[in-house]
Amino acid sequence: MIDFFNENIRDSKFYEQLKLREQQWWQARQRLTMLRQRQMFWFGDNSLMMWLLWQLVSYVAMAIIFMLLSKLLAVQFYIWQYLLVLGVQTLFFITMLSCKGRLANHLQNNIDSVDMQREQALSEMTILAGDSIFPDIHANAPISLQQLYKRYEAQLRLVSLHCLLQKEIDAGRLLLGDNQIETQVLAPELADDELSPYADMMIYKSLLQIY
Repeated sequence: MIDFFNENIRDSKFYEQLKLREQQWWQARQRLTMLRQRQMFWFGDNSLMMWLLWQLVSYVAMAIIFMLLSKLLAVQFYIWQYLLVLGVQTLFFITMLSCKGRLANHLQNNIDSVDMQREQALSEMTILAGDSIFPDIHANAPISLQQLYKRYEAQLRLVSLHCLLQKEIDAGRLLLGDNQIETQVLAPELADDELSPYADMMIYKSLLQIY
């Protein structure tokens, strides 16, 4: 059997562009995860409690700083200086709290923008894969996710391959082995180390070979 990958894909401009888009998709995915975590932390259901907790922490931190400065520099601080700093901290907190809705909207806009970048990168990956790795996958199916990962010399991440293969499944061109249907519950957003234990068991069959 002719090794499609070794003879055609390695030097393909589509494959090189696919790897570049994968990096962009991965970076957008990581940034999206970070932004959503930040949104949950600062603007979630328990966000007010977190804001109050961090404000309390800032009071304690400032008190410790004053104490250290007093001991290390032998500086005597007056009570009005403590109150002034406390007042500035409180004023800043109230200002930020009053702008909470505006800050939440700004963060949501960032999330929407990064999510769009992620979807666009994934769409471009799918188009490029159609001109590079998809013909190879169909020609060598049935094949496992782990075999594909090794076949492409780990140049594409497991989670990236999983997302691309899912696109082919959705398009009706690939089928995940019947005895492995339960693995479809794995979300595409899973990290490689979480997907790795299942990669050998995920066998993909080509529906194009039937016709």
